Parts: sequence; structure tokens; C-alpha cells
Amino acid sequence: MIRRNALLMLVLMAAACAHARETGAPVAEGRRVFQDQGCYGCHTVGATGTAIGPDLSHVGAKHNRSYLIGWLRDPSSQKPTAHMPKLTLTDAEVQALAAYLGSLR
Repeated sequence: MIRRNALLMLVLMAAACAHARETGAPVAEGRRVFQDQGCYGCHTVGATGTAIGPDLSHVGAKHNRSYLIGWLRDPSSQKPTAHMPKLTLTDAEVQALAAYLGSLR
């Protein structure tokens, strides 16, 4: 029984590591875009940033990646009264930033 549980744990850990390798690069790139674009000037993530706009520390638990992509491309299309400006991001930057925001749980 202990052996079976240990084996199961190893399989789960290997799967988690593979998933982290697959998603790690876009998330890291998205974190860089978040910093480079100055998103922290209006948003907080954890203890970092300015609380002008919403706290994004758990945004990935609230919104799926598709919603985040639409929001990043044109916030007012998602919410007409949005105070967030439309950003000039490349598609790659939008994808990476959505991956990063989606990882915030």
C-alpha cells in the first residue's frame, strides 16, 4: 500500500513538473510583459504594485484565459465602463500576459 502510494505520488509529481515546463516559459514572459508595460503602476500582485486598479493576485481563479485575452486586447469590449486603457500589445505579448495572469490563483 505504501509502495503504491509512493509510486502514485511520483507519477503525479512527474506530471506536475512536465506541466510546469510546458507553461513556465509563457508565464515568465508574461511576468516580464507585466513589468515592462508598467501594469504594476495601477495593479497589485501580492504586496507589489499600486492599488489604483483591481488587485490581480487571484485573477486567474476568477477569469479563464479566453476572457483575459479579450480583456487585454480591448478592455472596453468586455466592460464598456472600464477605466483601463486599450494597450498596444503584440499578439505574443497578449498571449504571454494572459498566461501569467491566468497563473495567478
